[in-house]
Amino acid sequence: MEHNLDSIDKKILDELQKEGRLTNQELSDRVSLSPSPCLRRVRALEKRGIITGYHAHIDQEKCGLPINVFVLVKLEKPTEDNMVKFESLIDQMDEVLECFLMTGTHDYLLHVVSESLKTYERFIRRELTRLPNIAAIESSFAFGQVKKRSRLPI
Repeated sequence: MEHNLDSIDKKILDELQKEGRLTNQELSDRVSLSPSPCLRRVRALEKRGIITGYHAHIDQEKCGLPINVFVLVKLEKPTEDNMVKFESLIDQMDEVLECFLMTGTHDYLLHVVSESLKTYERFIRRELTRLPNIAAIESSFAFGQVKKRSRLPI
């Protein structure tokens, strides 16, 4: 799908990814555009769904969630109905930050955060294993994060 982003749109997106709390005046100065056209472009990028929201970056360890687990899930029967049901149930689980549909031997890759190994075990026992149509669950624990980037290379 072509997004028709010109160089100014790309500059706007890059600056907002660096600092989402810029005022329109600050943004327009950084992209060398007057405030009114800058605001129109931002609103158009929002309306087109290219800008989907503005978020604060939170330190997960300082919030008591130091454990990152990457969980491979294989469904017994990965039919369209079973996948839709699984995805809907996963979407309701706050511990699951991300869920990717995968190729290969597993159907999904989940990024799960937890406050401890014990709370992760409870999550597995009480929530994940109780989902219908699960054939296999494989967990890998991250020792630490080497790189984190939320800014797309536009």
